[in-house]
This record gives sequence, C-alpha cells and structure tokens, in this order.
Amino acid sequence: MEHDDTREGLRCLVTGATGYIGGRLVPELLSAGHRVRCLARSPDRLRDHPWADRAEVVAGDVTDAASVARALAGVDVAYYLVHAMSSGKGFEETDRRAALIFAEQARLAGVRRIVHLSGLTPAGVPEHELSPHLRSRAEVARILLDSGIPTTVLRAAVVIGSGSASFEMLRYLTERLPVMITPSWVHTRIQPVAVRDVLRALVGSARMPSDVNRAFDLGGPEVLTYRQMMVRYAAVAGLPRRIILPVPVLTPGLSSHWVGLVTPVPASIARPLTESLRHEVVCHEHDIARHLSGPPGRPIGFDEAVRLALQRVREARVTTRWSSASVPGAPSDPLPTDPDWAGGSLYSDHRELRVDASPEALWRVIEGIGGENGWYSFPLAWAVRGGLDRLVGGVGLRRGRRDAARLRVGDSLDFWRVEAIEPGRLLRLRAEMRLPGLAWLEMSAVTDEDGRTRYRQRALFHPHGLLGQAYWWSVSPFHAMVFGGMARNIARAAAGSAARDPRHTPAH
Repeated sequence: MEHDDTREGLRCLVTGATGYIGGRLVPELLSAGHRVRCLARSPDRLRDHPWADRAEVVAGDVTDAASVARALAGVDVAYYLVHAMSSGKGFEETDRRAALIFAEQARLAGVRRIVHLSGLTPAGVPEHELSPHLRSRAEVARILLDSGIPTTVLRAAVVIGSGSASFEMLRYLTERLPVMITPSWVHTRIQPVAVRDVLRALVGSARMPSDVNRAFDLGGPEVLTYRQMMVRYAAVAGLPRRIILPVPVLTPGLSSHWVGLVTPVPASIARPLTESLRHEVVCHEHDIARHLSGPPGRPIGFDEAVRLALQRVREARVTTRWSSASVPGAPSDPLPTDPDWAGGSLYSDHRELRVDASPEALWRVIEGIGGENGWYSFPLAWAVRGGLDRLVGGVGLRRGRRDAARLRVGDSLDFWRVEAIEPGRLLRLRAEMRLPGLAWLEMSAVTDEDGRTRYRQRALFHPHGLLGQAYWWSVSPFHAMVFGGMARNIARAAAGSAARDPRHTPAH
C-alpha cells in the first residue's frame, strides 16, 4: 500500500472483517474501487470468502498495539467495527483499552479518517442509566472522536438484514410463537435500519471532508414499536396475525433467557440486545444524507428490508450471520497436532469405516452435516446436550448453518465452528459449547491403497483440570452410541446417496 497513490481509490483497513457487518463491508469497499486490508486474529477464517483473493489480510488483535500499528501502515481510512457483545465481567475495560490503542496507533500512522459503527443511544438519558452494552459503545465512540483524527461515528439501532442478530431474534420470536407473553419493551419505540443502508453509509463515510468529526444517527424511514415490528414481520412473511400479551415482570436478564429459549440467539448475545430496548432509540437528525455520494434515494422501509432479508434466507444467499463473529469466551487454542504433545492429557475417539460410495459422495454428506440435516446419530442425545448448553449460557444447537450445502472456514455450525476444511477430504470442527476443556471433531473422506473409499472420524478432547477429566470419563460410555452411530450413519447415507445416483459404480 503506497501512501502517495490514490488513483486506485483509498486504502482502507477493516477491523471485524470476520463479523456480520465487516464481512459485508469488505466487498462493498472493493466494488467502490478501494483497496482493502483486513485485521483478523485468525486470518484463515477469511480464506474462503469470495473476495479473499482481492483483499490483504494481516494477523493481529485490536488489543495488541504492535499488530495494530502494522495493520495501519499506509492506510487512509480505518474502519473500527469491533466490540464485545457480552455482558460478562471486564468487557467494558477491554473495549476501552482496544479503542485507546486503535486511536493512538491511527494517529501515529497518519490515518486520514476513522469510521466507526456504534449504537443509537436514547436522547436525554444519563449515561450511567444506559445498559452496560450501550454505555460501552458510547464511550468507544467518544474515544475515537477525541483521537485527533477526523472520525465518523454512525449510530444505528436495530439492523434488519439476513443473518443479523436483531433480525434473527425478530424472525424466530414471530415465527415460533403465534401467541406470545412478552416483556414490556415490546412497546418501546425503535427506528430500525436496513443493512443495505448501513453499508451505504459506511462506504460513503470514507470520503467525508476532513473538517467533519462527529456522530450521525442512522435509521430507516419509520419509527415502530417492537410489537409493531413483529406484526409487520408476520404480514410480510405470510403468517397469521400474532397475539402479543406484554407483561411488566420480565427483567432484562429474564428477557434474554426467554429470547435464548425461543430463538437461536444465545442469552449472552440476547442480553445486550434486549437491554438496548429498554429506552426509546429514535434518530434526531438525518444529516448523514448530505455527506453520501451518489443518488440520495430514500432509506429502505421496514417491510422492504424484511422482504429482502427473507428472500436471501430462502435462496440460501446469507453471506454473513451474527454467528460469524467469535463467541465471547470461546476457546482459541490451536489443535495439538504433535504426536508427543506435552500440553497434558489429550483423549481421542477414533472411528474408521469402508464406504460403498465414491469419495465425492461421502464428502457431500460430510459437508452437509448439522443444521437441518442433523448429526447422524441419536438425535435425543444431541438435543439434550444442546439444551444443557443453552441452560448454562452457551450457544446450543440452534445456530444452524449459514449455507445448507457449503461450508467455509469460520462458519458456525450449531455448537461447533469450522476450524479447517480441505474440500473433498477433511472437515475439522472446534466445539463452542460450554465445556471444561477444548474439543474438536474431524471427519475425512479418503481412498485406501486398494482404491476403496474410507470414512475416518476423530473426536479429540483436552480436559482442563479435574473437572475436565471427570467430564470425559462420564461421557465416554456413550461414545459408542453417539460417535459410533454417527460414523455408521454417515457411511450409510453416503452409500444410499451413491446408489440413487445413476452414475454410481459399486466399490470393489
């Protein structure tokens, strides 16, 4: 990135590119003619994105000043799209420290503009009365605006788009509950905004004049209560009218567990969303329109935003989801591959079966696992494990899949995440369920020396402490049923699929 050549557009750094908004912003910036660099803790998670070969990806973390400095070198516009979607201890301090580091390193690097996506805070409410999540977002915005670098802060409330946490919450609450007893915040007035309008504002902010240093409210053309949003969603989706009965006794904590019970959004992420709905979040200006290039246009209305989101869901064209970002507290240690690994106990369960199908047919079954297709073994056991995970604040089984047939590194898959994929050969999943240790599940399609297709499966567990040891030995009696059944059923499904294929030639 040479700093004196702007003919090919601006040089942009995107943090949070593995997240919901960041993963959609990168291709929009590229389409606008800009050059893009992404800062990611795990660069491999961006490897399979359609735009990966057109963007530069560097390893680093916003809490590490040295890696931030390297990422910002030669950059014109820096997009700050990271924040802690968690209400656990210490997240406000982490957000504060990361913002201070980023602001300082951007100033030292000579960055021309910072662009930050924040939350719309209610007018007239003292900051100490805000939810911890909104209070932290406001503090981060203030740090960046005070950095000495011209900064654009876009403040949005509920973002409506396929795969957004807000949309998934609205969608599942409305679709699954024809009669709802709801928290009182369903009467809170909100100004939702379509994800397309958010992306347009983010891209347009890159070329703001240097004398602009301020926050802008970002919303759609309508102000609605959450109840009205559910009623309108049902109408657009073609559902019968919903009966909604609000009660005043559900606290934010209880509300988040209620949302976590009904929707795929876990309580740890639902809580900051529901806490943000305690106060009215309505735009008080629309000045951003004066600073965006191209046809002014009218922001997309709520019904149209829902229709577009549902269309993408039904056509399986959801490019990023709320679960694209790492789960707070999820493990990130690498898979121990050294046979003589000295990191402590490493328990494993190996299965291998001959499959009467081609490796390609077997791979289609492997890559299609999870979500609606299930896990090919004792559904009750998986359902119970997913339910227990939700009870302790985990993600459970209901995150599903981004795409029904294809996986890429970084995709969430129920309570797993794709850590590695070698198309046609290997799929490695890392557990993001609540566990006293680290766990992986590997599935492989291979051809042996006799030319036969074989399915190999390996479950690995690295226990943490005595509790981890006790966990492994308490569940190991069920492995034959769960993992053994999985291996047999995957092999059977591949053989059945191959038998239905007229091109299939039985293995010798």
